[in-house]
Amino acid sequence: MAMMDYMTTKKDELVGWIRKFSLFPYPFVTACCGMEFMAVSSTLYDTDRFGAALPRFTPRQSDLLMVVGTVSHKEAPILRKVYEQMCEPKWVMAFGACATSGGFYRNYAVLQGIDKVIPVDIYVPGCPPRPETVIDAIVMLQDKIARDRHPILPFERPNPVKA
Repeated sequence: MAMMDYMTTKKDELVGWIRKFSLFPYPFVTACCGMEFMAVSSTLYDTDRFGAALPRFTPRQSDLLMVVGTVSHKEAPILRKVYEQMCEPKWVMAFGACATSGGFYRNYAVLQGIDKVIPVDIYVPGCPPRPETVIDAIVMLQDKIARDRHPILPFERPNPVKA
C-alpha cells in the first residue's frame, strides 16, 4: 500500500492518459445528425487517431454515450436506461442542436435538451454539426478525462474459509 501512496500523482496521470485514448462510443442516433456522425466515423476524418473510432452497440461495453439527434419524451426513459447500463467511468456527448436544446422543435413531443434526463459532459453545437466540430469536442472531452482524478480501489481477496 505504501507504494501506491507514493505513486498517486503519477498514477492519475497514467490512468488519465490511458482512458483518454480508449473511448468506446455508443451512438444513440435518432435523427438527421446521424449522417454527420457517419461522416465523422469515415476514413476522411479518422476518429481512430483519437482513440474513439470503434463504436460499441451495447451500452455495457461503452463509456462514451453520443446522443445524436432529436430525443422525444417517449425515448427519454430508454435513453436513461442506456445511460444507467453503461460501465463506469462514463461520459455523455450531446451531438447537435436537437440533443442540446431541442433544436427548432418547440413542441410537446420533443425533449428540450437531454440534460433534463442524463448529465452531459460536452455539447456539440450545430444543426448538423460539422465533423471538425465533433473532433474538437472529442479532443476537449479527452482533455477533461486527462485532468480528472482516477481513483483505483484496493483489491481485497475474498476469504475462501467461511466461519
